[in-house]
Parts: sequence; C-alpha cells; structure tokens
Amino acid sequence: MEPIYLLGKERFQQLDIRLRVKGGGNVSQIYALRQAIAKAIVAYYQKYVDEQSKKEIKDILLAYDRTLLVADPRRCEPK
Repeated sequence: MEPIYLLGKERFQQLDIRLRVKGGGNVSQIYALRQAIAKAIVAYYQKYVDEQSKKEIKDILLAYDRTLLVADPRRCEPK
C-alpha cells in the first residue's frame, strides 16, 4: 500500500493494523483501505507522538496523492 511505501516501515513498526472492507468493487475497496491506513497513521501521530511529525507525514501524503486523506464525495444517484 502506498502510505507504507511513502512513509517507510520504521513509522509502522509499533503499530498493528487490521482492516476489513465490505461492499463496493475491488478498486473501491483498495482505495478505501489506502485512505484508512493514511488517515489512521496521521491520527495516531497527532494523538500519541507530536504535532510536527503529524504535519510532516500529512505533507508527504498530500504531496503524493490528495485522495489519501480527502474522501471523494461523489456517490451514485438513484434512477
């Protein structure tokens, strides 16, 4: 997953990540997983580490792909 590759394994060593996805297609599930990992690591660093590290991680992720932290608001309209 991209967040792990971008931030490096050393930032994930103390974390245990378990994810479960339900619904949608395969690609949508992958996008949901990568966004969940990125948001979780930012929230973890904000709560348990320090604000400077969180800002650094957030900047790295946003520079690579904004959709890692910002959800896509488009939804299917009813017929």
